[in-house]
Amino acid sequence: MKPRKNDIPIKVKISGIQLEELQRHSWHMIEAFGLDTRVENYKGIRPISFYSWDLDCILDVLDMVLNDEKEYPDKKDEGYIKLQELYTHLKNEYKNTYGR
Repeated sequence: MKPRKNDIPIKVKISGIQLEELQRHSWHMIEAFGLDTRVENYKGIRPISFYSWDLDCILDVLDMVLNDEKEYPDKKDEGYIKLQELYTHLKNEYKNTYGR
């Protein structure tokens, strides 16, 4: 999907454990027209732009893996906590930008 002039991107910088955990689950985004590759190639140096359809996919994937006992059996694991923080941040940005 190509952005149009009224499509608003959300720019966010993701680094450290949050980026590692997001990249670990990027294979779930394979049907999202290159989103998986963008996330895998992202280095965390500059902000990355996501459009509403990107965030729809990312939020769905994060919700799925965060609620999967096989992925994160220990809810006190640092990876789980950081990914939960990223999920909350992206969800808030999504609501603030798109009002959904």
